[in-house]
Amino acid sequence: MATQSLSTNITREEVVPVLGNPKDQDYKKVVEDICDLNWVGLSHDDVTNVAWIYYYFSAQFCENVGIARGLYPDDERLEELDRGERNTDNLSPYPGVVEKGERVDHDEFMRRTLTLTTIDEARRRRLQAIGAAYLDKVRSIDDVSRASSLASYEDGGLEKVFRQVLLATHWEGDLLQAFHHFLEGHIALDSDPETGHGSLCRHMAPNRHVYELWAAFKDSLIEGVPGLTR
Repeated sequence: MATQSLSTNITREEVVPVLGNPKDQDYKKVVEDICDLNWVGLSHDDVTNVAWIYYYFSAQFCENVGIARGLYPDDERLEELDRGERNTDNLSPYPGVVEKGERVDHDEFMRRTLTLTTIDEARRRRLQAIGAAYLDKVRSIDDVSRASSLASYEDGGLEKVFRQVLLATHWEGDLLQAFHHFLEGHIALDSDPETGHGSLCRHMAPNRHVYELWAAFKDSLIEGVPGLTR
């Protein structure tokens, strides 16, 4: 797809059929559904599984930033957002994950975080399979929709989810302490309506297929973390 400059809201949608009632396909409803899950009642293993599932979300998010930059290379706000999500030191230092001043993509921070605590092989393979299936779903969605999803994530959606995740009561161990740092750091990056990351992509109107991206994330959480529905 040829690159183009972005000067107005993105409203273009690929002609892809969406099943069901359009009124039921507002991504904000999926965000609410995720927030309503049983975060407080999660066990230590459950929260660890959340970190694993979130790693795959983080991978697709960084991909989406790259897609948006490729589609709209002259958009200065997206360029600034990119600097805060990829090849950045805004989560450093953190012991065992990143050194002071070290620049990494945020999904690389999460990948390293997962290495801090070993889980058994069967559980790891199960979580990896769930994550791979999730990424397959995400990568089947067109690039314009993936780029337009950024505002749905950065302008309040992920902050709401992160605040609910932090209601969990088990954060013992190196892996979960690093994940906790990641979540708190992202709330700080996103929460200011004027200068946060949401302000850098708010001009990108999420299209109807963004619902599918959020639904895939919700499904992967529920599959990977059964305690969320107890």
